Formats: sequence, structure tokens, C-alpha cells
Amino acid sequence: MVISSIDMKDGHVVQLKNGKDLVLQRDDADALINDFNKYGEVAIIDLDAAMRHTDEKGNTANTKLLKSLLRKANVRVGGGIRDVKKARELISLGAEKVIIGSAAWNAERKSESDPILNVEFLEELNKTIGKQRVIISVDAINGMIALKGWTETANIKMIDGAKEAEKYASELLFTCVEKEGCMQGTDMGMVKELRDAVKCRVVAAGGVNSLEQIVELERMGCDVQLGMALYTGKVGLKESFINCLDWEKVNGMVPVIAQSTSGEVLMMGYSNKEALEKTFDTEKLTFFSRTRNTLWTKGETSGNFLKVVKLRADCDRDTILATVEPHGPTCHTGSWNCFSSEAIAKSNMERLYEVISERFANPRPGSYTATLNDKRVREKIMEEAEELTDDAETKEDFIWETADLLYFMSVLLYKEGVNWQDIYNELDRRHKEK
Repeated sequence: MVISSIDMKDGHVVQLKNGKDLVLQRDDADALINDFNKYGEVAIIDLDAAMRHTDEKGNTANTKLLKSLLRKANVRVGGGIRDVKKARELISLGAEKVIIGSAAWNAERKSESDPILNVEFLEELNKTIGKQRVIISVDAINGMIALKGWTETANIKMIDGAKEAEKYASELLFTCVEKEGCMQGTDMGMVKELRDAVKCRVVAAGGVNSLEQIVELERMGCDVQLGMALYTGKVGLKESFINCLDWEKVNGMVPVIAQSTSGEVLMMGYSNKEALEKTFDTEKLTFFSRTRNTLWTKGETSGNFLKVVKLRADCDRDTILATVEPHGPTCHTGSWNCFSSEAIAKSNMERLYEVISERFANPRPGSYTATLNDKRVREKIMEEAEELTDDAETKEDFIWETADLLYFMSVLLYKEGVNWQDIYNELDRRHKEK
């Protein structure tokens, strides 16, 4: 599958030729990541950090923008990550994986007997954030490992380096530097040699310029990190996603599991290529009806459509998980999902927040929520907290008072422009910092 790349330099989104010459520059990172996330993972690369253009705190002109993007998609981040503290910080801020470049290698290697890797650093990194969160770049110039923003090469053959690097990483990112940004196709022979040499996941980058090459790399067992071809319109994400699926294995009908943003499984159906194209074009989940032999968009009759947030193919490329926002019950029986008889979604903090939001946006006669001003809701939080800590005695008391407290907290969060996902993100950050 395709991993879209957002390369940043001097606070802008850029694309460079051979890692040096500016070809294009944009300032719509938020729009880009929201679009890219529909189709797959996103790689964010801080080119200034890679080139050591940092201040005394290790920040660059891109740091603020980078941090703002980390929880907006399934993000992997790279560029100038040279110590465990920096890697751990990025993971705590929302990055799913970190890409380690020059710091992974023994740049001073002189002879075949010298170590290839910076083993001490990689062992500490694995211990701190876990091997599964580590990607090591095996970028190469003329078959030799490229370092320091591709300005130097080490005395390390790419294949030899890759065999050692996979011991400390869940995947390897290979960039053919000579091809990077040139739109001439990547070095397929070198990619195949790498794929045959290691067992871990391999992502190829640098020069990929056609849908045909993306599909060829997919059949080879490699993902593609795409930059220039994507930004110039040479390759589209919709076509790449659809054509990378194993259609022969599924006989032209891929199972699609619909899951709400809160994680609840809603339904399962089947889609062919045409249905997936319509799903991406309309952002409403569309299937192919095997009984009626026609496309159908969920909710086209009832209005209870499923708004698509993102689609992800599984590791075998024969099943899709669609993350959606349901607009009303999903099942044709009137149930919220197709696996229960509940007429409405189960209560959770997100659903409570949505109800509160709706009450303020469209006040109903007699709505208590709509009467709560800033002063009153703060008073109620203090009252409910006191009742929970001082007056609750039985289990039922604790449940009742906690529910009251969470309700008023949700009202205050709404009024302050904070949602529960923001709170979850902070708790996640604290967990990953430890």
C-alpha cells in the first residue's frame, strides 16, 4: 500500500530533487494529512532536523507544525532523530513509529571487522519504545548506506546493513537517493535484492512514478512511500489503494468491516472496485449487493449513511476496515449495528459529548443542558465532586454521583472547546512517556 509523505523544510511542505533542489512548496499541511489519512499511513519528515538546522533546544522551523499533525492520522515521523529521548517524546505526542536514519549506523566504520550499527543506541531505543515502533532507514547511494541528510555515505553496503538493521526494527525504509524526486522510476533490482535479503516489512521510496510500479512493488511484498508522484498528480491515492488489493484472492469482492470512530463494529458488506471508487468519491461507505447485483450506498434510502473517515487494508490485502461516523442506526432493522438489537449507540463519553453539543446547537424546549452557563456548570462540578467524595457510601451511590460529575465535566469541556479525545490523547502521552 502507499504511505503518503509530508516532507517539511523551513516551516513549509516541500518536495526536493535528490534531497537538495526545491521542486515545489505548499502551506496546506492540515488539508494534506486529512486527505492522505483516508487511504493509509502518513510519513512526516523534518528535513531541517535531518540537516541539523536546529536551535539550542533541538527544535526546527517545522517543530510546531509537526507536533500539530501527529495525532491527525496514523503517523510515522523521521528526520534527525538521534537520541532515545527525542524518539520517546514523538511517540508520546502521537507518532506510531519513528524513522531512524544516520543515528542507527556506525559512521566511522573503516573495515569489515568494525560494527555496522550503533548497537548501544538501538538496544536502548528498543528497550524504551519497543522494536515494533522503530523503522530504520537503509537509504543508499550507489548501493552504500547514505548518511547526514544524504550528504555522505558510510562504508556499509546497503544489503549488509539491512540484514543487521532488521534485528532492531519492525520495518526498513529504503530510498534510492539517485532516483529521489526525479520521476524516473525506482531501482527495482535493488528493491528486490533487499526484499529477498530480509524478513521484516520493507517500504520503498525514491523515484516511484507510476501506478504500475506501485502495484509491482506491492506484488513483490513491499509498500511504497510516495512523494513527488503524488504531489504532481502522476499517481492518485484512490487508484493506488484499490489496485494494491488482492482482487484475485477475493474473486473481485473484498469484505469491508465498518467500525465507528469509538471502535464499535457496525456491519460488514462486500465491495468491488467500482464500489470502492464511489466510497472514496462520495466519502459515504458503498457496497456491492450480491443479491440485487448492483452498487448501494449505505443510507441512500434511510438517510442513515456511514461517513468515511479512513479505510485500511489488512496485511493480506484481502479485507478492509472502514472507520466511519454513523448518521443514525446502521442495520435495516433499526438497530444501531447489525450484531445487536439496540436501537441507539451504547453510552460512552464521545456520545455524551455529541448529545451535549447538539443541545447547545439546537436547544429544545425544557432542555436543562442548554440553560447551563459557564458559572453554573463550574458550580455544579464542585457540588458533584463534593457529593462523590463526601456523601457516596454504596456502590450505587458512587455510580450515580460519578455519572453526574462526568456529565457536568463534559459540558464544561464543550464550552472550553476541548473534547474527550483530547483528554485521551493526553493520558496516552503520559502513558508513553513512562
